Amino acid sequence: MREILYLEVPTSDIATVRSWLQTDFEPGNGEKVLTSEGFRLKIPTASTTATGAISENLPAELSVFVWSVQRTTYLKVFRWAEQPFPSERQILQRLTKEIRSRFGHHYPEPPAIDLSQESIFAALGSAYPLTVKYFQKMPNGEYDLTRAYWWEQRWREGVRNPQQPRQVVFSHSGIRAGGDEGDGKIISPSSPTLREAKATSPSSPTYDIIYIGGALGAIHAALMAKLGYKVLLVERMPFGRMNREWNISRDEIQSLVNLGLVTPTELETIIAREYKDGFNKFFDANNPAKLRSPVLHTPTVLNLGLDSEKWLQMCGQKLQAAGGEIWDETEFIRADIDISQVLLKVKHLPSQSEKQVSGRLLIDAMGTASPIAWQLNGGRAFDSVCPTVGAAIESGFEPGVWDSQYGDVLYSHGDISRGRQLIWELFPGAGDELTIYLFHYHEVKAENPGSLLEMYEDFFTILPEYRRCDMDKLVWKKPTFGYIPGHFSVGSSDRTVAFDRLIAIGDAASLQSPLVFTGFGSLVRNLERLTTLLDTALKHDLLSFRHLNQIRAYQSNVSVTWLFSKGMMVPTGKFLPPQRINSMLNTFFGLLADEPVEVADNFIKDRCDWLTFNRLALKAASKNPALLLWIWELAGPRDLLRWLGSYFNFGRHALVSALLSPWFGHFLSRIGFWLEPRNPALWLWLLAINYAIATGKPRSRAQVAKANPEAIIPKSEARILN
Repeated sequence: MREILYLEVPTSDIATVRSWLQTDFEPGNGEKVLTSEGFRLKIPTASTTATGAISENLPAELSVFVWSVQRTTYLKVFRWAEQPFPSERQILQRLTKEIRSRFGHHYPEPPAIDLSQESIFAALGSAYPLTVKYFQKMPNGEYDLTRAYWWEQRWREGVRNPQQPRQVVFSHSGIRAGGDEGDGKIISPSSPTLREAKATSPSSPTYDIIYIGGALGAIHAALMAKLGYKVLLVERMPFGRMNREWNISRDEIQSLVNLGLVTPTELETIIAREYKDGFNKFFDANNPAKLRSPVLHTPTVLNLGLDSEKWLQMCGQKLQAAGGEIWDETEFIRADIDISQVLLKVKHLPSQSEKQVSGRLLIDAMGTASPIAWQLNGGRAFDSVCPTVGAAIESGFEPGVWDSQYGDVLYSHGDISRGRQLIWELFPGAGDELTIYLFHYHEVKAENPGSLLEMYEDFFTILPEYRRCDMDKLVWKKPTFGYIPGHFSVGSSDRTVAFDRLIAIGDAASLQSPLVFTGFGSLVRNLERLTTLLDTALKHDLLSFRHLNQIRAYQSNVSVTWLFSKGMMVPTGKFLPPQRINSMLNTFFGLLADEPVEVADNFIKDRCDWLTFNRLALKAASKNPALLLWIWELAGPRDLLRWLGSYFNFGRHALVSALLSPWFGHFLSRIGFWLEPRNPALWLWLLAINYAIATGKPRSRAQVAKANPEAIIPKSEARILN
C-alpha cells in the first residue's frame, strides 16, 4: 500500500467534503464503492491493468478518504497495489483540480456590530459561538472580547490603507511625518488646528517624556523616571491590565536589576514560575524519515513565567514614587509637533472629555494598534504578523496531563490548517496555572489581514486535541491575545522608528526576533542600550529625527533571521503540501537538537554569530537540499534579494565588530568625559555604534550554565511529557 496524494481542504465542514467526494466527484475511470469516510475506486473486472498484470496479493484499487483535525479537513489517496491504477495520474489531477475549485480558501471577516444596540456576546454569537461561550466564563470577558474585536478592526484598517494611513502626527516645521520612507502629510503653520493647539499650549513642556501605551511603556517609563525625568504615561486600558503574559530567561531579566529598576528581592516576587526545561517539537508523521526530528530541549529559553499584572503594578508604583503620573482609560488622538515641544491631544474614555498635554519627547509604545507606526512607515509598517490568541487557565486539567516543571516553547500537532501552520506555546504559571497560546506566522495582505476571532474559534475547538481536557471543567483566568509584528529589515536604517521629538519602542518599533520573542523580549534585552542613548539625547536636547532614529533595538543577527519566519507563512491564496512547513521546521530544529545547549540558546535568544549562522545554514541545506527550493517558492525572488541585502549587512557587521570590539568600548570610556560636553551629537553616534557592536554577543556553555544552573540538564535525563 502506498500513499499517492495528500491534500489540505481548507474547511471545517467535513460532511460536505465527504458528500461531494461520494456523490459529485467523477473520477473518469473505475467503479466507486462508497466507504464511511470516502470511497474506493476499483476496476470493474479486476483481471488486467494498463500494464497487463496486477498484484497477486492486493487488488488494483485506490482508497480515497477524509478526516478532520484542527478545524480542517484533510484528504489522502492510497494505492493498494504496487502497479499504478489505470489512468491514475489523470484521476489525481482531476481530483486535485476539482476539490481546489469547490473548496477554495476563504478569509471571513468579523461582522459589523453596533454595541449601543446589543452586547458583544449577542453580536458575535452566531459567527463565533465557542468564543462567546468561553469568554462569558472569564472575569471581565465582555470587556476583553470587545477589546479583541477592537484590536482586529484597528489592525484591518491599517493593513487595508497602508499607503494612506490615518494621520495622527502633525508637524508645522515642513518635515514629512513619514520620515525617509513614509507617505505622511504635514500641517502648515497656517493650519487652524495647529494655531488653536499652539494658542492653548503652555509656554514650556509640562513633561520631559510622555509615553503612550501602558505595558512596555510602563517598564521604560519607570526607569526614566528613576533617572530624574518628569514622566507621564497614557494608557487606553485600566492600568495594570494585560491581555498577555510574559516569559523570559533569568540571564535576560537580570538587566532590570543591573539598571536599578528592581532589587533582586523584588525580582523574585514577580516570578510566578521557573521551570526546568522547554520543549520544541513539530508534527512529523507525514514527513520523510530523514526529516523527522527529536525534541529540541531549550532549558534556558523563556523559562521564567512572570506575573505580568503584578509586575506592571510594581512599575506603576515606582513611576509614581519618582514623580511620574499615569492617565489610564485615556485614548491617544493626535500629536502636534513644533520646534520646542510635542502637544498631545487625548480623550478620557469614561467621561469622554478631551484634554491636551505637552512634553519634550513622545514615546510610542502602542504596539501594532499604533496609528503612529503606520504613519511613520507608510506602506511598510509591518511585513509580517503573528495573530496570537490564548488564555491563562487557573485549573481544570486532569492530573498527569502536564507537569508544571516543563513548558512548550514551540509545538505543532498537525499540518497546514486552512492556509496556516498553527503553533502552540504553553508556559506554567503559579500553582496549577497554565498560559497557552496558539499562533501562526502570517503574511500581511489586505485581502487576508489575519483574524484574532477566527483564531479564537480554532483555539476553543482544538485545545483538547493539543492537551486533553474537558473544556467545560477549565477555570479561565483571562484571555491572552494580540498581533505580534515583524519587519523584514535589510539594514539598520531600513525602518523608521522616530520623528522629531517622537520615538517608537517595543512592538511599535517592530525590530524584534521573528522566531519566539516579542517586543517585551526585545525591550528587556536592549533596555540598557535604549535607556543610555535616550538619556544622552534628552540631556543634550538631541531630539530631532536624525538623532532619535539612531536609538533602536536593531540587531543585524536578528534581521537576517526573518527568512525563517517567511518560511513559516503560507502565501495568501496558495496551496502547499500540508506537511511542508513542518518539514522545514523539523529540518532546522533537528539540527539545533544535535548541537550543544549553548548553540540553541544563542540562536533563539538572538545571539547567533556569523560563523555559527553559516555553519547551521550549510548543514540544513546538506540535510535537506529541497529546502532551498521550498524557500524560493515561499519567499519569491524579490524577498530573496532583500534577504541577500540583510545577509550582506550581517557579514559587514560581523567584520566591523571583530575589528572594533577589542578596543572601541575602552576607547569611549577614556574620551567620554571630554567629548560629550564638547560634541554631544558625535558622542551619541559613537555610543550607538558601540551598543550595536556589543548587543547580541554569543554566550559560552559556562555562561549559560552560570545564568541558569538548574536548567542545564543532560540529554539522557530529558523526557517528553504527553
